[in-house]
Amino acid sequence: MSTPSYRITDHAREEAERRGIPLEVLQTVMESPGQIREAHSARKAYQSKVEIDGKLYVVRAIVELTDPLTVVTVYRTSKLEKYWSDEA
Repeated sequence: MSTPSYRITDHAREEAERRGIPLEVLQTVMESPGQIREAHSARKAYQSKVEIDGKLYVVRAIVELTDPLTVVTVYRTSKLEKYWSDEA
């Protein structure tokens, strides 16, 4: 298995656990995001639509553009229309 080109902060790991987001889901979002959107403070939101416990969410990883990329936090939201863009 190749070394990921990103790192996950302790805070992001804690938030994933607290928010019920498996680390495997976070890894999938980081390795093949459905979208990469602008976030505030020169950060990007790597995001994908994910089914968790039978419900569809957008899982968003907030990433600092460092080398390697740094995941600073992660959360899931059911507000697909707010966070998902159907634009190319």
